[in-house]
Amino acid sequence: MDTQLRILIDLQALDTRIATVEGEMAKLPRAIAAIQASLEEGRKALDSLTGQLDVTRKQTRTREKDLEVTQTKRSRIEGRLYEVKTNKEYSAALLEIEDVKQEKARVEEDILTLMERQERLAAEVREAEIQLRASEDEGGRDEAALQEKLRGLEADLAVLKSERGEIIPQLPGPVLLNYQRILKARGGLAIVPIVKPNLCAGCRMTATPQRIQELRQQDALIPCESCGRFLYWAN
Repeated sequence: MDTQLRILIDLQALDTRIATVEGEMAKLPRAIAAIQASLEEGRKALDSLTGQLDVTRKQTRTREKDLEVTQTKRSRIEGRLYEVKTNKEYSAALLEIEDVKQEKARVEEDILTLMERQERLAAEVREAEIQLRASEDEGGRDEAALQEKLRGLEADLAVLKSERGEIIPQLPGPVLLNYQRILKARGGLAIVPIVKPNLCAGCRMTATPQRIQELRQQDALIPCESCGRFLYWAN
């Protein structure tokens, strides 16, 4: 096999591994960001529940004050019953008392509803806090594992690029430029073998009998007549 061809095969293998490692590395920041985004959503959900709980507590306190006002109002009206001098005034006072009683019932109903809502929200807040802590623990472990994997891939990439740097000077400038041009144009695959039945492994087009004969006796770089990739006979 031609020396340049062997070097190109080794270079292609390195470039393929580099592309694979870089592809894996590109996924990791997105995976880490997804973990962080999920945790942030959990925090926002907890903040929302906590906010609702605070609002409900304030509403409850407000209605409790309203109840105190209503009770004071009723006591004042009932005190007037002993001061009225006519049946008309007495009847009017009773009507006022009835209105206050109905108002008091409405306020008490509101307080009961708010307290039930407060109890439910408090339970949801506690559950959300538990879930968030568990998610933070799990997310922290997952993120640490991804960061460790990223560091490992960075180390692998450094080694691969170092090996590539040692190979490149062994190729003539024009050959290297042509290889890099094809590599970029053909999706990271610039040199491929012939596979059965006499197909270019890159574009899957059948090589001519003449081209197969040339490849069997290869002593120079031979391109695919269809896709332009460098070919070699590996059978």
